Amino acid sequence: MWDDPRQLHAIAAGLALFAMCALGWGALAWALRQPAFEFREVVVTGGLVRASPAHLEAVIRDELAGTFFTMNLDRARAALARVPWVRRVALRRQWPQRLEVTIEEHVPFARWNDTGLVDADGEVFSADFDGELPQFVGPDAHAAEVAARYRDWSSSLARLRFAVDEVTLSPRGGWRLRTTGPAGALEIELGRDEPSERLARFVDAYARTVGLLARAGTRVDHVDLRYRNGFAARVPEFRERPARKPAA
Repeated sequence: MWDDPRQLHAIAAGLALFAMCALGWGALAWALRQPAFEFREVVVTGGLVRASPAHLEAVIRDELAGTFFTMNLDRARAALARVPWVRRVALRRQWPQRLEVTIEEHVPFARWNDTGLVDADGEVFSADFDGELPQFVGPDAHAAEVAARYRDWSSSLARLRFAVDEVTLSPRGGWRLRTTGPAGALEIELGRDEPSERLARFVDAYARTVGLLARAGTRVDHVDLRYRNGFAARVPEFRERPARKPAA
């Protein structure tokens, strides 16, 4: 090979082409990192309600590195998504030096377990919120199901002018509601099997059972619907009378 001028010429041409490509790539990479391509304007849209503009500004300033061509958009979205109340982030580069950041916030729907919140789509998130919200309790993987059940059961109980204050899903799959109605607080034990059907039967029977007792001045604070053909009710003031001793 070393005695063949044509092969040597081809090798030399190939090496020269490789060197030119490497030099061109290096020059392009250098050029893309120049200040001329840095973002001069960052615009945040989406109508912020709860997310902190100062926190977002700090993340944009400290963590969104790169130029128009070199910014890692996935990394930038992930950094912004860690800001409290931020649910989703969209980034759009606009030539030559503008970055548009669109923020979608979580809307609080209920409190979740001890410290979290959940939005209407059943997404669990962490943020500080002082307003009144219903309480959801359950495994994190079932947050969306708990939110959906709350909507359905709140609609069913609205016929009785009941508000659902708490929905609990036990680790074994049992459902329990804590509600407030015209006669006060009422806890409803639904169990695991067909909870919606059980609640519907209770709503239909309420006026002639628990509602009838309430109108007579007898308050029920707990009902257990885990029976095939009825339900059990607890009256807090009820005390069982001791059996009379037979006369001597």
